[in-house]
Amino acid sequence: MTIYLQASSLHYGKTRNPTMNDLADGESCEMKGSGAKPYLLKNVGGVYSCSCPAWRNQSVAIESRTCKHIRKLRGDDAERKRIGDILPTRVKATKDAKDTPPLLLAHAWDNATDLKDWWISEKLDGVRAYWTGEVFLSRQGNTYHAPDWFTQGLPAEPLDGELWMDRGAFQRTVSIVRRQDKSEHWKTIRFVVFDAPAKDDPFEQRIEFLNEAFADLKHAFASVLKQERCRSESHLRKKLVEIESLGGEGLMLRQPASRYEIGRSMTLLKVKTFHDAEAVVIDHSAGKGKHKGRLGALVVQLPDGTEFNVGTGLSDAQRSSPPEVGSSITFRYQELTDAGVPRFPSFLRINSETKKSVAAKKKPAAKSKPPAKSKSDAGAATENSPGSSGAYYEYRDDKSEKFWEIATDGCDVTVRYGRIGTTGQTKTKSFASDEAAQKHHDKLLKDKTGKGYGKASR
Repeated sequence: MTIYLQASSLHYGKTRNPTMNDLADGESCEMKGSGAKPYLLKNVGGVYSCSCPAWRNQSVAIESRTCKHIRKLRGDDAERKRIGDILPTRVKATKDAKDTPPLLLAHAWDNATDLKDWWISEKLDGVRAYWTGEVFLSRQGNTYHAPDWFTQGLPAEPLDGELWMDRGAFQRTVSIVRRQDKSEHWKTIRFVVFDAPAKDDPFEQRIEFLNEAFADLKHAFASVLKQERCRSESHLRKKLVEIESLGGEGLMLRQPASRYEIGRSMTLLKVKTFHDAEAVVIDHSAGKGKHKGRLGALVVQLPDGTEFNVGTGLSDAQRSSPPEVGSSITFRYQELTDAGVPRFPSFLRINSETKKSVAAKKKPAAKSKPPAKSKSDAGAATENSPGSSGAYYEYRDDKSEKFWEIATDGCDVTVRYGRIGTTGQTKTKSFASDEAAQKHHDKLLKDKTGKGYGKASR
């Protein structure tokens, strides 16, 4: 049975009493949220669920989850009785305070900004907390119910910091600070302070104020985060390796003499692990603005066919006379996106072997001898096995026009796929033997032809 809810009020079917804001076992309803599609709420054996991201992404058992849509349906009191006193409570810090605390937020380092003389501190894997002078607030404005003995003696002015237990203990920290029973578990938590938001002074003066204040307080559960000057990029990378080897998350860097800004600011940067990799230059992208008339970015390709731009780390001389197409470069990046593209790539150098073959942009550059016919029936003739440029297939219906291409080169199987008319995506998988690669090739080919893909010419 499905019950539909309108945007601003509950509206049940004729068989339901409209004053009963709840779902019986086995019932469901829809509630309008911020998106175009309504969220689906269900009650299955007393376990309430919602299709919204807030309910799905909670790191607790499903029977202990709730969200604003379920609370709107049932009421906070009913939800507290169902899952206990763990609901977040929004309160105002003072009469004039807003629900959401005025926090300074960080950008990720772009691998290009010179961080010499910036202030380095460890990026703590705890829970961000804003001390109003009376209570702790989360980034969303929810109250953290710390015991009185934990907050006793803290300054009666705003502090920005982290409720932290230890490296690698984020989930345990969250489970404690989100409770409302002010339990003894808080004895394992520390409030690590890293800024004084109300002070309209340069960063150095704010830190000096904090160090002096907490030196006098000698607080049992609070301290000031250690800061040190960044001497060079090599010092930064050495410090990053040191922190991550201890299980830390990364580094935070503050610009010298910067003020406390509300919102995301380039005066506060977060830095995580760096990786070096090689790529082949396949094109040059023209510059704009101050780089007009010279190179804006290098268009490069990884061995697996992934293409992206490298636009930082290049000197003016390199932009005027860039690495030529076909040359191999080394670049630095922080991490890969879900699509396998390096984030924040920065040019390092041209490799000594400057000439390498340029990977094809339109199709995999895979060459192989005609493979032996598979023992299994792959649903295609031998001519459909990859030759020098792979076997190409297309699928068309009223809703889509897609292509799929496969090529085998020894132990490597490469597929390229996407909408017809685009370059698409390319993925390569390696196997322990040619036979294993061919078996995988045959399986993929059988799957695709079984779904209606037909061999076509490019």
